[in-house]
Amino acid sequence: MKVGIYGQFYHQDSGEYVTYLLENLHHFGVEIYFEKKYYEIFTEKVAVTESYEVFESYEDLDESFDLFFSIGGDGTILRTITLVQDLNIPILGINTGRLGFLATIQKEEIKDAISKIISKEFTVIERSVLAVETSPINEDIAAMNFALNEVTVARKDTTSMITVKTHLNDEHLNSYWADGLIVATPTGSTGYSLSCGGPVITPNNNSFVLTPIAPHNLNARPLVIPDHTTIRLEVSGREDKHLISLDSRIATVNINSEITIKKAPFTVKLVELEGQSFLKTLRKKLLWGEDKRN
Repeated sequence: MKVGIYGQFYHQDSGEYVTYLLENLHHFGVEIYFEKKYYEIFTEKVAVTESYEVFESYEDLDESFDLFFSIGGDGTILRTITLVQDLNIPILGINTGRLGFLATIQKEEIKDAISKIISKEFTVIERSVLAVETSPINEDIAAMNFALNEVTVARKDTTSMITVKTHLNDEHLNSYWADGLIVATPTGSTGYSLSCGGPVITPNNNSFVLTPIAPHNLNARPLVIPDHTTIRLEVSGREDKHLISLDSRIATVNINSEITIKKAPFTVKLVELEGQSFLKTLRKKLLWGEDKRN
């Protein structure tokens, strides 16, 4: 088995757990590759007796990798996706912070998780991805034009609202007068969209959700649409530019540019170990009154 390891930061006490992860992987003879910057951060904090191969970008990877470990939280998984992209490498998130929807393996569960992976006691869950195009072309977006959670258009350098003219499959839907508009996948429905009043959508639904951000038109509500819909947005406002974010990546776009959002031709693969489920995570994350032993 060949695996990659990636993290953004050195979280407090995470060295102990990453070392434990490495020990367990070595025990089963797993071939280990580190993302270069994370390896440098990690080895500054922790004495490493083994030497490891490193990679720097998507171009250094291929489908020979069996699995990717993301060390951190949900944000780190979103960054991991920019490395894996369309290579179909399953990702397993080890959470070194708070409970996440994507990074579901707690630090104390590493040994059991590795055992289940070696024994093939897991399922690979496919998550749909959004793809974005702009006219005229925006180079900051074109280089990496996809998002797992959401694509958001929002105001920039102003306290004034923007107008987001929205078409679905070339049919006019609405002109949202708001701080912005979120287009979220089922995966992203538990993130920014949820905090703006959007619904939770289970990952196996073939849907997207449009969620306005602080809309001035009081009848504007979140709208769930089929994921084969092509969404076309045009933003107008007092400033010359507005923001567009793809998960945690942000770019500046000229006002009146045409933004087209649709389902990407590839999916992101996430590992779900036996005994895990989206609903269990949902109960722990949102329904604090639930018995957490379940």
